[in-house]
Amino acid sequence: MEKTASQKIRLGIFVIAGLAFFILTIYFIGNKQQMFGSTEHLKVVFNNVGGLQLGNNVRYSGINIGTVRSIDIVNDSTISVDMQIDKSIFPHIKKDAIATIGSDGLVGSVIVNITPGKGTVGPVSPGDVLQSTNRIRTDDMLNTLSITNENAAQLTADLLKITNEINNGKGTVGVLIRDSIMANDLKETIHYLKLTSKKTSQTIDNLSTQIASLNNKDNVIGVLKDTVVANKIKKIVTNLDSSSQEINKVVTNLNATILNVKEGKGAINYLSNDPKLVKKIDSTMTNINEASKKLNDNLEALKHNFLFRGYFRKLEKAKKKAEKK
Repeated sequence: MEKTASQKIRLGIFVIAGLAFFILTIYFIGNKQQMFGSTEHLKVVFNNVGGLQLGNNVRYSGINIGTVRSIDIVNDSTISVDMQIDKSIFPHIKKDAIATIGSDGLVGSVIVNITPGKGTVGPVSPGDVLQSTNRIRTDDMLNTLSITNENAAQLTADLLKITNEINNGKGTVGVLIRDSIMANDLKETIHYLKLTSKKTSQTIDNLSTQIASLNNKDNVIGVLKDTVVANKIKKIVTNLDSSSQEINKVVTNLNATILNVKEGKGAINYLSNDPKLVKKIDSTMTNINEASKKLNDNLEALKHNFLFRGYFRKLEKAKKKAEKK
């Protein structure tokens, strides 16, 4: 059946619209994948790309700047990722920029995030290899959480065991909690400690007062701080030192004298050790006493003699006048 002109026109419009839609789709996809713009390549090396695939986005400070063009396994711990980056972005990416593997949202596709460095180095050049850090993988987090859960379970079991022993009165803490007598003793001890602390504080205050009063001139130490008193005391000590030296000389001389006496030297030893001389001295003293007695008798006789009686009376009168005056 031959088609009419209107059907041909509608078919042509449909084909043209389909082609236009296809071309637009290819353009948007290519534009998103940096297929039609001016691009250059950068590389980064990871030890784990975490599910990164070809065509995934590359972001710089949260902005899409390119796509992943190739992923090559260098060895068992090195994976090289080649990125196709918009050439206009190169002046903004510094050589100390750091690339990491991230995700587009919580459950989005894996992407490469490039964060700016903190230095003042120059921009990157096409073909440079950026620094990289490896993100914490979900498996690693799960392993860590598993270990943490095991440790938490063990700690809970140990804590439960300790709590049960405390409730049963076992151990020092259990005894302290369950034993009322020990609790009272502990309370009394704390009370006495408080009293002791209070008295200690009072003692320290009194001691501080005493120390502060040492500067008072009415105290001994305060007097010693007076320069005049200090000079007088210094002079007294100097005089005492001089007197001590003189006393030492006297004692030395006295010791020499005593030594001479002991050795038979000098008059004292002669008088004390010669018995004949002692007897002569004793006889002489006896004679002197007898002569003195006789002289007194003669004087008494002269007082009664008529020739000398007037003379002695005059002496008595003169003596009495002197006593009255």
